[in-house]
Amino acid sequence: MIKHNPVSSLAEGGPSRSQRLQLAVILGAIATIGPLSIDMYLPALPELSVYFGTSPAMVQLSLTFFLLGLASGQLVAGPLSDVHGRRTPLLIGMIIYAISSLLCAFSPSIGLLVCLRFIQGLAGSVGVVISRAAVRDMYSGSELTRFFSLLMVVNGLGPIFAPVIGGQLLRVTDWQGVFVVLFVCGLLFAAVILLRLPETLPKDKRIQSGLAGTLRTFRTLLRNGRFMGNALSQGFVTAAMFAYISGSSFVLQIIYGVSPQMYSLIFAVNGFGIILTGQVAGRLSAKVGERKLLVCGLLLSTAGGILLLVTLLAGGGLALILPCLFAVVSSVGLVGTTSFSLAMQDQGETAGSASALLGLLPLLLGSCAAPLVGLGGSGSALPMAIVIAGAGLLSVLSYVLLCRGESRP
Repeated sequence: MIKHNPVSSLAEGGPSRSQRLQLAVILGAIATIGPLSIDMYLPALPELSVYFGTSPAMVQLSLTFFLLGLASGQLVAGPLSDVHGRRTPLLIGMIIYAISSLLCAFSPSIGLLVCLRFIQGLAGSVGVVISRAAVRDMYSGSELTRFFSLLMVVNGLGPIFAPVIGGQLLRVTDWQGVFVVLFVCGLLFAAVILLRLPETLPKDKRIQSGLAGTLRTFRTLLRNGRFMGNALSQGFVTAAMFAYISGSSFVLQIIYGVSPQMYSLIFAVNGFGIILTGQVAGRLSAKVGERKLLVCGLLLSTAGGILLLVTLLAGGGLALILPCLFAVVSSVGLVGTTSFSLAMQDQGETAGSASALLGLLPLLLGSCAAPLVGLGGSGSALPMAIVIAGAGLLSVLSYVLLCRGESRP
């Protein structure tokens, strides 16, 4: 029987329907720490450039270093959660996140802000990687895909509401107020973890080995062609999205004259596409199969990127550009849900380490894509389109080379 204490372990049984919904809300909300930290301050990027008297590329480094922290931190947080359980590392990470967010708000220079954003990303990575590992603790197969699609609903609300909230905050405050709100979010997440989140990894299923065992686990995963094919496919699609995240605020607001509030609305619509395609994956996974759905997502991302590049080269307007961006962003829900499930099928007690690599690769590739978008300055949309189209093609290439001919799990 499952204990009724909300913070007890789920070791003695699977979660009930009400507990599953509660866990989806909690884990999904915690997983939004990345989108919240990225998307909420996107409308303020041009303001940051003026405030610190620096170039758009320098301001975009604050995004790049946050992504580097979010990526590298997972390599530590994931294995730690395999050894010490999910709940305690998660609580510590949220406390550090709250403190670093508050320090970002009072940063006197762009250089210090970039450094603090890296620390903020390290702490936020704990929420991203452990929330996914906790899902694998409870489910596998098509059940894992369905629950992860439910998680995507909650997680997808972050990209929808974060830029809207950020745009509205800029009406009454400045960029510093955005980081104060992130500080409050960190405290709320820590309180929820302390009071309502149960432990999903019982002590008898935790890994007892130290650093050497962790390195062996990573080496095994890196040599697993099926795992890496799914991970890289997801990674390049996510890199395309981060190219959009990094460049769209400048492209839409400066080149096409979109207001911060309208930009937030456009960003929210694209975020809704992630939820929509994630739910399609969850509902059709048992009938169609995760593999076919993944291929559809990869083709959607690639087609959207190529059409975006062609549209810009042909001098197309905003009405033609926005559907292309919607296709690129919405494909993340389809690819992310199915590739995660397929990559985690064979992972049990190493779910934390596997989740870390699945989180590392997209963010590492995304952190490389973000500054490339700014190399052409704020007066051209072509660099963003080239990076998005290139990332889509690489996602398809990764799948063809590493997953082609793979039998259905």
